[in-house]
Amino acid sequence: MVNFAIRNIILPETVKKVLIRAASGSIYVALIVAALLLQSPYMFICLFALFIVLGIIELHHLVDNKASATTNKRVGIALDCLGGLALFATFTGLCSSLHSALLPVALVSYLVYFALRMILQLYMKSDNALQAFAGSCLTQLYVALPLSLLNILYFEYGAGTLLAIFIMIWLNDTGAFCVGSLIGRHRLFERISPKKSWEGFWGGMAFCIIAGIVFHYVGGIFGSATLAQWICLGIVLSAFATWGDLAESLLKRTLNVKDSGNIIPGHGGILDRIDSLLLVAPVSVAFFIIIEILS
Repeated sequence: MVNFAIRNIILPETVKKVLIRAASGSIYVALIVAALLLQSPYMFICLFALFIVLGIIELHHLVDNKASATTNKRVGIALDCLGGLALFATFTGLCSSLHSALLPVALVSYLVYFALRMILQLYMKSDNALQAFAGSCLTQLYVALPLSLLNILYFEYGAGTLLAIFIMIWLNDTGAFCVGSLIGRHRLFERISPKKSWEGFWGGMAFCIIAGIVFHYVGGIFGSATLAQWICLGIVLSAFATWGDLAESLLKRTLNVKDSGNIIPGHGGILDRIDSLLLVAPVSVAFFIIIEILS
């Protein structure tokens, strides 16, 4: 409705694009913030399970974008979506008591899916069986696993900690864009992303460090990490968020596409929105585990 209303207002095309981008981006952010601020496990589960399905579908279309929508292709996408959901449910069961009774079912389902996926490829008559199977594995490693690891952050370290991580990711993007636009001169990774600069990178990291300091002194829902831990997390998160963005840019550049999809008006696909998160999630889990070991 927001998109429809904006499109029918008589405004310059550039202004329309900015408004559409702002509106759709606000909805995306609001959904995540609501799921975490309300501390509703079921809202968290539904939202990120949806992200897994959308991400897997997008990645399939990216990797196999020249293939027609055959029955075999649809079956492959459906299988990988079910596999991704089974992996997510497995981590949910491991990290919480909400679905502990379903943990054996989810785990067995994923193990069976993983074991049979190559065998099923024998019967799907793909023109390029190796590419189809590699694309299937990529959906699990690149999309399903990182998003499933969010269960550890949410249930073990708290919804506030996960919200802080999202805020840092968004501030890293904002800081990199603002600083890079103002004073960016030295290219960060011109082969992959010509617009990114070292100045923008350091600006994004500075925003993350400042956010970490604020989270420490605000405390409350953001957890009880020490000031040094928040600053270290800000530095680590900024670096891996940037690498996550570059990794998706490499994927799109290799496949000669501008956006991963068009589900979010003005932003592209869901992978364009969660690209940083896909590397930040596993690194954040590793960071907190290391902190626990050293404490």
